[in-house]
Amino acid sequence: MLSRREFLSTTTAAGIGIGFAGIMPSLLYGRTPMTGRRAGIIGLDTSHSMEIIKALNGTDKTPEFEGYSIVAAYPQGSKDIKSSAERIPAYTAEAQKSGVEITDSIAALLSKVDVVFLETNDGRPRLEQAMEVLKAGKPLFVDKPVAASLKDVAAIYDTAKKYKVPVFSSSSLRYISDAQEIAAGKMIGKVLGADTYSPATLEKTHPDLFWYGIHGVEMLFAVMGTGCKEVSRVHTDGTDVVVGTWKDGRIGIFRGTRTGKHTYGGMVFGEEGVRTLGPFKGTLPLLSEIIKFFKTGVAPVPPEETLEIYSFMAAADDSKARKGMPVSLAEVAEQAGISFIQ
Repeated sequence: MLSRREFLSTTTAAGIGIGFAGIMPSLLYGRTPMTGRRAGIIGLDTSHSMEIIKALNGTDKTPEFEGYSIVAAYPQGSKDIKSSAERIPAYTAEAQKSGVEITDSIAALLSKVDVVFLETNDGRPRLEQAMEVLKAGKPLFVDKPVAASLKDVAAIYDTAKKYKVPVFSSSSLRYISDAQEIAAGKMIGKVLGADTYSPATLEKTHPDLFWYGIHGVEMLFAVMGTGCKEVSRVHTDGTDVVVGTWKDGRIGIFRGTRTGKHTYGGMVFGEEGVRTLGPFKGTLPLLSEIIKFFKTGVAPVPPEETLEIYSFMAAADDSKARKGMPVSLAEVAEQAGISFIQ
């Protein structure tokens, strides 16, 4: 399996993609480096929006964020997930105090900004929201979850390819301490396997792991890379354990918790040792990657990796329905209109 660095150099030189057929890496269909620095937010129903506004509009912003600010926001997020919808009035008022103009539509927002953060906490309207942004040609960061179904996730990336608009999505847990260095082989050599864990609270309107388990699953893929063949899942009221088998025989395990003290982390097993992931240092490392993405038009996570992550979680749902039987990622991907290159 190619390392992430090898993958990027290969696709740049040869103009080919691996992993998912028909979905090319963002660096192949991204536009030229971005010059506009006016950023907009869709969705003021999540704390992530406020963290971004604080980081980009605050008086003590770091030098790497200089020039970028949130100039407008469309506040509408979830309409029926109470924990999200009830935040909107207070977060809207807070955003206005930080100099953010509140718009009454996504179209109005797009007329005022160069790049967009899609932060709506609810994955169900994401496809419709993303379509407006992509058709307008605005580079787009999509917070977790990309959407509330694998089919919608694939549609967003297909649309980005069609309109040649760069798209990047990631959990902030991809950038938990040491994860990137481990993935690059700098700490324990080649990664032979990993166990990660995170909270995995459930939301009835979303596939189980899409809502919150995505954080721990993203960590798993950050260190393991792509190439997962099948998953099996053990589910109880308080815990999920999802075991993934990679094509090269490596095993990656995600544990999602719903009881006890919630935290994030993991253990990575390499040719030269074992390393613990963490601690988690918040959202700023991810925001740094987003700003780099806006500057260059190149997403640090290729589309096929994000699609594999969501296929992993969709397959875990199918395994739960089948009483823990293994489910191939190719099967669920095909059902969503995605084709693997075997």
